[in-house]
Amino acid sequence: MTKRTMVRASTALVLAGTLSVVCLNAADAGQDRPDRSTTQQSRSGARSALLDIGYKDGSLDSGIPGLTTTHATAQDASSVVRSGGDYAITHKVTLGDPGYESDGAPRSESATNNVPQGVFHVGDVRRYKFSVLLKDWRTYEPGDSESGDIIFQGKHAGGNRPSFYLMAKRNSIAFRSPTLELQADVVDDFRPYVNQWMTFRVDVRWTDDRTGYYRISSRTPGESDFTLRKTYENVRTFHPENPTNLGYIKWGLYRPGQSIQNGDVPTRIVQHDNISIQDLAGE
Repeated sequence: MTKRTMVRASTALVLAGTLSVVCLNAADAGQDRPDRSTTQQSRSGARSALLDIGYKDGSLDSGIPGLTTTHATAQDASSVVRSGGDYAITHKVTLGDPGYESDGAPRSESATNNVPQGVFHVGDVRRYKFSVLLKDWRTYEPGDSESGDIIFQGKHAGGNRPSFYLMAKRNSIAFRSPTLELQADVVDDFRPYVNQWMTFRVDVRWTDDRTGYYRISSRTPGESDFTLRKTYENVRTFHPENPTNLGYIKWGLYRPGQSIQNGDVPTRIVQHDNISIQDLAGE
């Protein structure tokens, strides 16, 4: 082999090694950015989500077959809006306008009732997580109507009352289980966070006896992690009034019992993003 040939061979080996390192680094970088549509695994080893609704494709159903979108007929009762680098879902309700009513009530909501991964049964243990933004929210002043606006529900099928819901009531975010007559504020004062994202996590063991639980956590702007706000242990979480064997979640805006005549705020708008359901069985 000539000296020139030996130099060329050495150069080729160096380039090959450099390309191998570059390709390996690129592969490692790709592993650091998992596709959220296929996994919600964190570096701490968290379980994958059963259902992940992030509106990445800009559609009302987030590209999920069977996901129920609003039944309200107004064109802007539900829409997808830009949020950061992708999208979020917006629900709007104007009192006194039938275009913002669903099943005879002022509401506009999305739901998982027709998505198998989005329903729950007795014996399931679930974590529900979602982010919510109160858009240009008119806050409560003494003398205003004290009606609450429901923003997230764990609902029993068949027209039953919800097992639990979170609502904006006066200037707080409250958790409530109406049948069990449980209620607690989980954000004492949301006024500093209007037009900012708040994130909530509700862990539920679904039982038809007194072995269930609700554990409600929140993360408000400025907080780096979730804070456990309220726990109810040894409660019956699956408690339909009419026969049913399943439930599902709903998010959006439901304004029960509100009207212009009662002095309630005429129009409310709420945004949701990053709704997920995780299986906690075995934990």
